[in-house]
Amino acid sequence: MKPADAAPVQPPQAEAAPSKSGAQPFGKGFVADAWYFVALSRDVAPAGLKRYEIMGEPVLIGRTRAGAVYGMRDICPHRAAPLSAGKLVEKPGEGETIECPYHGWRFRPDGVCAAIPSLVEDQAFEANRIKVRSYPVRESQGMVFVWMASDARNPSEPDHEPPVFPGVVGSGPKLVEWMEFDSHIDHAVVGLMDPAHGPYVHQQWWWRSEHSMHEKAKAFAPVDFGWAMVRHAPSSNSRLYKILGGAPATEITFRLPGYRWEHIQVGEKQVLALTCLTPISDTKTRITQIFWSDHWVFDLAKPFLRLGVVAFLKQDGGMVNLQNEGLRYDPALIWIDDADKQAKWYQQLKREWTRSRAEGRAFANPIQPVTLRWKS
Repeated sequence: MKPADAAPVQPPQAEAAPSKSGAQPFGKGFVADAWYFVALSRDVAPAGLKRYEIMGEPVLIGRTRAGAVYGMRDICPHRAAPLSAGKLVEKPGEGETIECPYHGWRFRPDGVCAAIPSLVEDQAFEANRIKVRSYPVRESQGMVFVWMASDARNPSEPDHEPPVFPGVVGSGPKLVEWMEFDSHIDHAVVGLMDPAHGPYVHQQWWWRSEHSMHEKAKAFAPVDFGWAMVRHAPSSNSRLYKILGGAPATEITFRLPGYRWEHIQVGEKQVLALTCLTPISDTKTRITQIFWSDHWVFDLAKPFLRLGVVAFLKQDGGMVNLQNEGLRYDPALIWIDDADKQAKWYQQLKREWTRSRAEGRAFANPIQPVTLRWKS
């Protein structure tokens, strides 16, 4: 029997689905008017045309011979052939254009039609009135980002720039791995920030296991469009950190719409592990993991690190497939404090982002500084 003055135990509650301001429930919709990672700069060659799918839209990312990166909808408005299957050409008086492989219609990098080869001289048709939807693109720190607007047919100019990440050092990334998960980006984000699944999903000898679990207490604070686990000594039961030597200090940050990075400082040396989540569709998300470092140990450990990263991705992908078996029945999900607090924060951020854009006001980060405790 419980004491008479004990408060009744309340059952954990499922996160309520938002019903106002156009915000969509967890696992539905996307964060729009935002920058998404699309490619490494080195993967977009001069005169190259590459096709991507972002938020269910086909996006062509190209680079002029002079080096400028651009983005446009990867559908020719004539007969719907992918423009990325064409080529970059240069005709007198037109400059560089993307030539459709079907009928040779040519479009400038800003999407405006420059020529329709099948027209004869006395056929009055203003080709330049035809325009393929263009996307704002930025190239920063060796990465290419594309702006996905909430109103694709009448997009506004970006009102902020892509994130700038600490610890991007050297001539380029030391290691890059990616995988497509059969998951909505919401579930991918929550899985990425989940602190409690590691001992059960990732049981490599060099990482940790359920037998090495102990209580943790970490301080968190709001940052631009997200939150950070403030700089701290890495977990003592994560053996991989020990190879860095010295006294490493790490800070882990999440930022909308889907960036998570861990910045490790060891004296004057740095390691940055960046994960970019790019929604391909409602049911598929691309996970890209990129590592930079000027620490000498990193070059020695890179082959083993690559094996570990691939193993982690495969294990997370396998758990996503298992999770999908339950999600098919659209169950209510239960979130508990403190282990699931970051999952709640993500949902709060997503709702506030939608509301602030709809109301034409500045984004107000709802997260407050707090220390969270959990076992892992």
